[in-house]
Amino acid sequence: MQPFTFNTTAQLISESGAARRLAELCRARGARRVLIVTDPGIARLGMLDDIVPGFTQAKVSVALFTEVNADPTEACVLAATARARHIGADLVIGFGGGSSMDVAKLVALLAHPECRQPLSALYGIDRAEGQRLPLIQVPTTAGTGSEVTAVAVVTTGETTKMGVISPLLFPDLALLDADRTLGLPPAITAATGIDAMVHAIEAYTSKLKRNPLSAMLAREALRLLASNIDQAVHNGGNLQARQAMLLGACLAGQAFANAPVAAVHALAYPLGGHFHVPHGLANALVLPHVLAFNRPEAVTDYAVLASDLLGPRLRPGDAYAQSQQLIDELAELVPRCGLPNRLREVGVPRHWLEPLAEDAFKQQRLLVNNPREVSQADALAIYQAAY
Repeated sequence: MQPFTFNTTAQLISESGAARRLAELCRARGARRVLIVTDPGIARLGMLDDIVPGFTQAKVSVALFTEVNADPTEACVLAATARARHIGADLVIGFGGGSSMDVAKLVALLAHPECRQPLSALYGIDRAEGQRLPLIQVPTTAGTGSEVTAVAVVTTGETTKMGVISPLLFPDLALLDADRTLGLPPAITAATGIDAMVHAIEAYTSKLKRNPLSAMLAREALRLLASNIDQAVHNGGNLQARQAMLLGACLAGQAFANAPVAAVHALAYPLGGHFHVPHGLANALVLPHVLAFNRPEAVTDYAVLASDLLGPRLRPGDAYAQSQQLIDELAELVPRCGLPNRLREVGVPRHWLEPLAEDAFKQQRLLVNNPREVSQADALAIYQAAY
């Protein structure tokens, strides 16, 4: 067995209704002044209305930063940090999707009283130094797994993003409460759920850092997600299905935080950068075509994953046939969940495929993890197949 290291969030609570205990959890950690980082939609929908009063009862001061938008910018991170410093926050809560949780990670780092690093010095791997404030993450979508990853992504230009990657960004507590996902629109439920499935699939086949723990978590994540996504999308009030989706996304996050993602994400990022296609949907659009490309090198692994995805619906056959069942099922899942399944359906012009392939090929940080080597010509062929 090859040596490996596995890191993850220190504590996990998976329980419907647990978010109503946030104030108590903060007080138990000695917090006196808390900043909740979230987005305008969550504030507008009143998703914190049953949580904030608990802080008064617990005698813990709380403030809200509600200005996080999708693909958060450096200005957003700095504004949230300024808010945390202004109130003297001694604990930060990320409450929302991946964007809110990513901003919360950076605020916990930058707002620490002893932090002397500017945001610009943090980009890259292991650039962060010192300590951070205590950090709790509450995901409101079952997708990104940001509550158990050590990565925060920031939009640095019109089409560019940069990541901060550091063990300091692992939160102290991830709180999975399906009540917080009720009312999430079917399209967002589907896109984020498929995003989590991609995390599981790519972690399981990750070329360089796959290990026994990441593989085990990836398989269980895919099983949970595949067996509950239809109910979560088409019967959004099914609390049991939504709790299972949250746990599945979390396990997939633990897996890919240690065995990184690969070509699906490398080809999805340019779609988000140039055409603002939501990340989960971008992954869904290229997923079956990347899997078809990878199959010569990953056929045995894909056959294993087919059994987790399909369960008793898996038809008898050799590994090649069962890997094809995996690809077919994922290709059918996208339209079944009501999502577009062609690049042309999300406004990508055909003449943009070559520039997209150029950008995808630059994602070598991700492509080195792919089970099959990807050239720029390969990336273009995958985009053409997805068009």
